[in-house]
Amino acid sequence: MSSPLREKRVRSSGGALLHVEVHGPDDGPTVVLSHGWTCSTRFWEPVLRELPPGLRVVTYDQRGHGRSSVTGPMGYSTTALADDLCAVLEACVPAGSRAVLAGHSMGGMTIMAAADRPVVRERAAAALLASTGASRLMPELLVLPGAGRAARLREFGHRVLLSAPLPLGPVTPLSRALLRYGTMGRGCSPEAADLCARIVQACPPRVRSRWAHVLGTLDVERTARQLDLPTVVLVGTADRLTPPVHSRRLAELLPRGGEPIALPGIGHMTPLEAPDRVAGIIADLVTHHLRDEDPHDPDLGAQRTGNAA
Repeated sequence: MSSPLREKRVRSSGGALLHVEVHGPDDGPTVVLSHGWTCSTRFWEPVLRELPPGLRVVTYDQRGHGRSSVTGPMGYSTTALADDLCAVLEACVPAGSRAVLAGHSMGGMTIMAAADRPVVRERAAAALLASTGASRLMPELLVLPGAGRAARLREFGHRVLLSAPLPLGPVTPLSRALLRYGTMGRGCSPEAADLCARIVQACPPRVRSRWAHVLGTLDVERTARQLDLPTVVLVGTADRLTPPVHSRRLAELLPRGGEPIALPGIGHMTPLEAPDRVAGIIADLVTHHLRDEDPHDPDLGAQRTGNAA
């Protein structure tokens, strides 16, 4: 897509200042992208390249990530995630218009956490939830081995591994390989693995740790049940962080969620590993649910590769 870029700062709860980027024409149908834990707006670059022209795409850094401000210890919660998404919607989606929302991992949890907010009900037309879950994240992780009697030990190991506020240091072949094992499928490209490592390892250790504690007790099932929008659930079959069991639960939980779309051999980082599929689903949702608001060529769906809910 053609992406003239405008940057802005949006104030959210607790004084958090969010870095927001707006790509594409001001009068195009709007898509809002919410990234996951330890990532940033850079995470969406491969998807932006695959999206068709004419869209107005809003990306933002979750608080503490990228160029958004770091808040105090009380500023890390699912409530804060919902506050931030709503602040971005109010600042970037004019009253009376609507947007397609797409969230990856913690970004999907953000959308579910905000589902009961009036601004989401008023300004969201449809949603994509990619590689995400609503609860029981730690018990279902598959990064470390263990089952049966060892399951509790595995869960404890995951909590320690993910929440330790240790610096990851510079990207090295070893750190890249370890991150690739935990987050991506075997067939991911070297370029995708390298971009993933550079994005994740740039996240401040304290921010990574505090959000990991939030994810360790995450439960947004109550609000997810109020996400009364056409919703596509996407998962990679090789996802170790939010394995397919979560997508199956979401399909049962969401009011208007259909059968999950499963990408064979793809890991947790679906927007990096399969940006064409992610972009295709987003374009499909725009075509089906923002058609009346699209002043541009109606052929936004020409690049569709997914199924609209």
